[in-house]
Amino acid sequence: MSRDAALRTLEIEAAGLAELRAALEGPLGAAFEQAVEAIFRAEGRIIVTGMGKSGHIARKIAATMASTGTPSLYLHPAEASHGDLGMVTAKDVILALSWSGETGELRDIINYSRRYRVPLIGLTAGADSALGQAADIALILPRVAEACPLQLAPTSSTLIQMALGDAIAMALLDRRGFSPADFQQFHPGGKLGAQLATVGDLMAKGADLPLVRAEADMASVILVMTQGSLGCAVVVDAQGEVAGIVTDGDLRRHMGPDLMVRPVREVMTANPRGIRPDVLASAALAEMNARRISVLVVQDGRWPVGVLHMHALLTAGVA
Repeated sequence: MSRDAALRTLEIEAAGLAELRAALEGPLGAAFEQAVEAIFRAEGRIIVTGMGKSGHIARKIAATMASTGTPSLYLHPAEASHGDLGMVTAKDVILALSWSGETGELRDIINYSRRYRVPLIGLTAGADSALGQAADIALILPRVAEACPLQLAPTSSTLIQMALGDAIAMALLDRRGFSPADFQQFHPGGKLGAQLATVGDLMAKGADLPLVRAEADMASVILVMTQGSLGCAVVVDAQGEVAGIVTDGDLRRHMGPDLMVRPVREVMTANPRGIRPDVLASAALAEMNARRISVLVVQDGRWPVGVLHMHALLTAGVA
């Protein structure tokens, strides 16, 4: 059955990952540390290369590194032999992938790295191969069984290549102290970019901030609320610190013939819980959902600097 083949594939590939972990805990570990250190200290870029299936994995590794703070690019071995070697400088580090270590198309890149003393990291299962022997740092992978019953189609081998590439990228991320704010710089678009936006990116501020004094009556407060589009007014005391907030919900709860002449202190929600502008918008959304509210006062200490409305989260794609 198809499902049996799928389960067998996953079992074999899981075993391959277990072998990779064991190798990393053993002889591969020291070379891994050296590779991470060499990449971390590189003054230039990380040139990731490979041919065939290894080339596809190399592209992914380069993309992952670039998006997590390590300047990287993929260099096609065939194009390298026809002029693109000019992209490589002595300040770069080359990470070359080849399962066998004997990929002919890598020959010119290997020779170039040796001639111009460009550090070469080889990721291969062939310790005695051309790549394994030429590399300054050889990341020798365990020779895992392929999930392909013919032992021909790369499956487990490409999986552990990608897994080790991810491990390098995450080790570098940890070494650099890469933060969500750093991540957002490289992922400004789409759902991921929206989730990494901060409250300060999305809040209403400046002239759009609906402020009223604590001495105001509700007639003036409602005027401020209707002039804006946030459905609220932030109440501040004589020092300009947040004293409370009036929302549409407060108006409904206090609706009566004398509402317009009542002082705002009698209607407002006093000492509302604020949020800092550097908090992730996704965290603000979680707080709004937990408290079942649609607006948050953004504060720097006790001073109001903005208002975050659920509508802004919806518009940005966070919600």
